[in-house]
Amino acid sequence: MDSPKFTAEPSSNDTAERDAAAGDIARSDVTALRASGSGADRAPAVFDVVIAGCGPTGAMLAAELRLHDVRVLVLEKETEPVSMVRIAGLHIRSIELMAMRGLLERIREHGRQRPAGGLFAAINKPAPKRLDSAHAYLLGIPQPVIVHLLEEHATQLGAQVRHGCAVTDLEQDDEGVTVGLADGEQLRTRYLIGCDGGRSTVRKLLGVGFPGEPSRTETLMGEMEVGVPQEEIAAKVAEIGQTHKRFWLRPSGKGAYSVVVPAAGVSDSPEPPTLEDFRQQLRTIAGTDFGVHSPRWLSRFGDATRLAERYRVGRVLLAGDAAHIHPPTGGQGLNLGIQDAVNLGWKLAAHIRGWAPTTLLDTYQSERHPVAQDVLDNTRAQMELHSTEPGPQALRRLLTELMDIDEVNRHLTEKITAIGIRYDVGEGPDLLGRRLPDIDVKGGRLYDLLHRGRGLLLDRTERLTTGGWSDRVDYLADPTAALDVPCLLLRPDGHIAWIGDDQQDLDHHLSRWFGQPTN
Repeated sequence: MDSPKFTAEPSSNDTAERDAAAGDIARSDVTALRASGSGADRAPAVFDVVIAGCGPTGAMLAAELRLHDVRVLVLEKETEPVSMVRIAGLHIRSIELMAMRGLLERIREHGRQRPAGGLFAAINKPAPKRLDSAHAYLLGIPQPVIVHLLEEHATQLGAQVRHGCAVTDLEQDDEGVTVGLADGEQLRTRYLIGCDGGRSTVRKLLGVGFPGEPSRTETLMGEMEVGVPQEEIAAKVAEIGQTHKRFWLRPSGKGAYSVVVPAAGVSDSPEPPTLEDFRQQLRTIAGTDFGVHSPRWLSRFGDATRLAERYRVGRVLLAGDAAHIHPPTGGQGLNLGIQDAVNLGWKLAAHIRGWAPTTLLDTYQSERHPVAQDVLDNTRAQMELHSTEPGPQALRRLLTELMDIDEVNRHLTEKITAIGIRYDVGEGPDLLGRRLPDIDVKGGRLYDLLHRGRGLLLDRTERLTTGGWSDRVDYLADPTAALDVPCLLLRPDGHIAWIGDDQQDLDHHLSRWFGQPTN
């Protein structure tokens, strides 16, 4: 065939879609086009998408949309970054997504790598042997840093971010959504995405149910200085840690310690705990308060577990903590939100750009809702294993034995790190619907070909073509690729949508995921 070994069509320059790209829209232009009245009196949408919330999910989603020239505005109610420097752990799948978008090296220099072991219920086991990933490690990084890096990435791609802007109202119609802000301003957008956290205003305004369980336990977390030697702290933490898995004091740099201790009960107050709350609980559990003083930040978190009944109502969608909350055990929350964003981004962009198949956007909920349900279930199980009661402790000892079996350890690790996910894309080999690892391909690595968020046909036969889909799907002919199948079609999120070697069958699946051909 005449196709080059790797082909990639440039992004469309269609002015009807790119008019006033988000990064070029001045604030005066936005305010001049405030919505007024209803129906035909409404101003046209200034943005394709408004995102409420500029945490990891919102920032990642904005960047994914900008890869496809979607006009994006992100509204963040906070004016300043949070002072709480909680360490977030990027799991394998999220690290892979960063590599797929060319972000990994930028992010990795700010983090600390450690083996991907001991993730399930903090049961101290090594990582399983030969995890199927070129990035089989955990990357610890301060959450404010990852938020900053993702927001910077989104703005470099042309997204506009406005801080100190809280969404207070919304009204949608057949043409778009009117978004009301706390200062009285109104904006028009084609779609609104709620990435505004567990207390999501967008979800509440939609009236979407958020069933689940309220917090039964609460944990205090903070960063502060201590007044006793490190050796004394280490000995006491080792002793208490035998039964209390939500208890530790760990050096966090510059003379401070990260302190985690179970709370006395569940508080209804949104206010952070006091230093005296920490002292009392440390004395209750450890018999000493370790002379804690000079706190840098104090926080609390519960084990509430809830899942939104729906991820989409018309032109308004939910992602991240706005769609699901759960205890932080296993460190899955931030990762789940980032993965929501990558799943949703290309599908919503396809809908806005006009080439999406009719049901493509519906697959966001059908694929991600079950994933969140599974995360909620495994965090429920892990919280039970943290209990100090005799029954859960006996179960923990049994599971600790079972995890010496590599298959058990592997199953739980793949669950936590999200590399075991298989979307239901139809019948076929087990590989179908799974993500493809970052394999060696001719000229480099596979993920280097996915930076622009497009589909990819990997053709080992050198006989197939993307044809009329070449503006949406790139092509790589590589008969030496390390695959056990002749050819495969990758979605922009790196999941396998088709396996085979027949052009007619391929065309059918290209239409299914990427709409009708352009020629």
